[in-house]
Amino acid sequence: MPERSILAWLAIGLVVGVVGKFAMPGKNPDRLAVAILLGIAGALVAGFVAETMRWTASGTWQNDVSAAVGALIVLAIYRVVRNHRPG
Repeated sequence: MPERSILAWLAIGLVVGVVGKFAMPGKNPDRLAVAILLGIAGALVAGFVAETMRWTASGTWQNDVSAAVGALIVLAIYRVVRNHRPG
C-alpha cells in the first residue's frame, strides 16, 4: 500500500469531517475535532478495505471515492447513534 494512498485518505477524511460537521442540519453540540477524527477513521478503514478486497487499485480516484464514502458513512452512523441515545 503506497504512502500516497494513506496521505490521501487522511486528507479526504479531514475534509469530509469538516464539511460534514457544518453540512449536517440540526443541533450538533459535538466538537469539530470529533467530526475530523471520525472522518479520518472512516476514510482509512474504507480505503484499506477497498484495496484489500481489490475493489479499487491503489492510488486511483476510485480509491479516493471509496475513502470519502466511508468517511460519510461513519459520520452519518455517529450522528444517528448520537441523536437516538437517551440523555
